[in-house]
Amino acid sequence: MPFALAPILETERLVLRAPAAEDFEAWAEFAADEETMRYLGGVQARSVAWRGLCTVLGAWTIRGFGMFSVIEKSTSRWVGRLGPWQPEDWPGTEVGWGLARQTWGRGYATEGASACMDYVFDVLGWTEAIHTIEPQNTGSQAVAKRLGSTLWGPAKMPAPYEKTIVETWGQTREQWLARRKG
Repeated sequence: MPFALAPILETERLVLRAPAAEDFEAWAEFAADEETMRYLGGVQARSVAWRGLCTVLGAWTIRGFGMFSVIEKSTSRWVGRLGPWQPEDWPGTEVGWGLARQTWGRGYATEGASACMDYVFDVLGWTEAIHTIEPQNTGSQAVAKRLGSTLWGPAKMPAPYEKTIVETWGQTREQWLARRKG
């Protein structure tokens, strides 16, 4: 059962809701996929994936926001996680995404992240949103560009990712609102 205090966002093809226990099997499969996890910290054992699911859900309690589970409307299956993210010492207020490989190329990341950008600016009151992306991750760079974000430069990640080289892509609330009006 999804966490009651987290909102449910809907797009044309997706439901974004708080992670729940019933998401774990798909979450663990996602975390075990080498290609999916290439730019998300590497493959994770089931026990680590469980802690990740609990961490994301716990962020809703501690921060008042966290990543959503992405549910495909047509099948009701869990297909990824995306949304607002800002652990301790993170380089900024992030809207991030990670989707199961079998859904790549369908526009789900852009669709879900767009709904999250509205949410973080309209509801959470953020003044900017970033996306931390490894330089080789051209797929996520393309999503960031479709969102209207631009390359802001290198970012320093906290432990245990301090050796991971990432670039910050982002935009301000004003830029997002102007793009949304246009």
